[in-house]
Amino acid sequence: MAKNQLVVLNALDVAKTQWYHFTAIIIAGMGFFTDAYDLFSISLVTKLLGRIYYHVNGAPKPGTLPPNVAAAVNGVAFCGTLAGQLFFGWLGDKLGRKKVYGMTLMLMVICSIASGLSFGHSAKGVIATLCFFRFWLGFGTGGDYPLSATIMSEYASKKTRGAFIAAVFAMQGFGILAGGIVALIVSTSFDHADPAPTYENDPVRSTAPEADYIWRIILMFGAVPAALTYYWRMKMPETARYTALVAKNAKQAASDMSRVLQVDFVAEEQKIETINQHPSNSFGLFSKEFAKKHGLHLLGTTVCWFLLDIAYYSSNLFQKDIFSAIGWIPPAETMNAIHEVFVIAKAQTLIALCGTVPGYWFTVAFIDRIGRFIIQLMGFFFMTVFMFALAIPYHHWTLKDNRIGFLIMYSLTFFFANFGPNATTFVVPAEIFPARLRSTCHGISAACGKAGAIVGAFGFLYAAQSTDPAKTDAGYPTGIGVKNSLIVLGVTSFFGILLTLLVPESKGKSLEELTGENDDETQDAFSSTTVPL
Repeated sequence: MAKNQLVVLNALDVAKTQWYHFTAIIIAGMGFFTDAYDLFSISLVTKLLGRIYYHVNGAPKPGTLPPNVAAAVNGVAFCGTLAGQLFFGWLGDKLGRKKVYGMTLMLMVICSIASGLSFGHSAKGVIATLCFFRFWLGFGTGGDYPLSATIMSEYASKKTRGAFIAAVFAMQGFGILAGGIVALIVSTSFDHADPAPTYENDPVRSTAPEADYIWRIILMFGAVPAALTYYWRMKMPETARYTALVAKNAKQAASDMSRVLQVDFVAEEQKIETINQHPSNSFGLFSKEFAKKHGLHLLGTTVCWFLLDIAYYSSNLFQKDIFSAIGWIPPAETMNAIHEVFVIAKAQTLIALCGTVPGYWFTVAFIDRIGRFIIQLMGFFFMTVFMFALAIPYHHWTLKDNRIGFLIMYSLTFFFANFGPNATTFVVPAEIFPARLRSTCHGISAACGKAGAIVGAFGFLYAAQSTDPAKTDAGYPTGIGVKNSLIVLGVTSFFGILLTLLVPESKGKSLEELTGENDDETQDAFSSTTVPL
């Protein structure tokens, strides 16, 4: 223990895994379960929205959302998420993690319900209100990123901190999986029509009233797990690191952690005063001192997250377009709208089950053994390899006999995204910045990630909209747009490999040892953890 380390913080650092650790993971993790469900469930119903609100009477094909409308519906929540990450990240350092934590959850509950109740006298009215509520849904979702990561990092021991933060983030995988399962159940419950109707005489047959219920129920279900978690989230005490190092309340920190660890602690008021008088605990975010000590680290965490989210969210949001392009999902004309929801949900659930969820938990298992740096570097490397392996011989994969191979390799891109940078970009910013700036810096890093998601949501959509004139009537993207998009995502992942060199290794060290918040001996903690360029 460093000479100025508080006893209560050292106790957290060396604590064996206890019940409160699992409680914190579940409470924080259910927020991320909801986040993933809310952000990705929209991709399950966008084609349904097109059929209901943008059908063309008399045309031989079902309706599809115009590219600008599809981009807005898919991307508006990310715009809200970016704003929420910056705002709540800053607020979490100003007011405390716990005080802000409940606000984000209630915003998610209210806006999930409101999204399903979107109204209007026309298609534009319904889509406009849907986009409005999804922006604020994203705003609440964004706040969960810095707060959950910071709370978990400040509660965990230094030996298991990476696994516990990654476990919170891994609940995203279950959220994505739950979205697919809910869509399967709801669509099956309402799908009583012929799955392959003839559209010659009835081009909008599948836009019966029950079709309008389906997307609303799927979106509204996101309120359930968030509402169930609210009470327990409000019962969590403030983290000792915020209370002691930021609020400077030694008595409260000792009291809170005495209840959590079931050990009596003495308030170390004099030691807290000494720590907070140290020059390393006074510089601000925009100071030269911060730029000198943490500037490259913040650059590394922000740019890596930005690059990762371009690739990850592009692939996730537009799986349905890729599956249509290779012929795994049949053309829309061959099925009614409700059955199309079922087919899309089945495909995305399979990918989540085989690639997404296992990848998250591989990270949980290995992050404190092989370290953050190696996992992130490895993940970006294999994402690059598999993206190019899909893109370069793309037309080979579109042949019917080769579709299974395409799906296996496509699943592996998700596996190595999650057993890689999608998890580590969330973990590292919660560890390497000072307590008074930790939530803010994590919010900045996460917001840069969502900027990448916005680029992916809007950019990939337009790229994948490239169609072969011969197949225009089919209404689905061809290999022209998808192939080029996969090449771009491969290049993006390659740059992620290079930028990972800026990210320090934080395995096995206390938060104060990493940030230099104790004494002069820890000022240069990163000199032994940053990978040399």
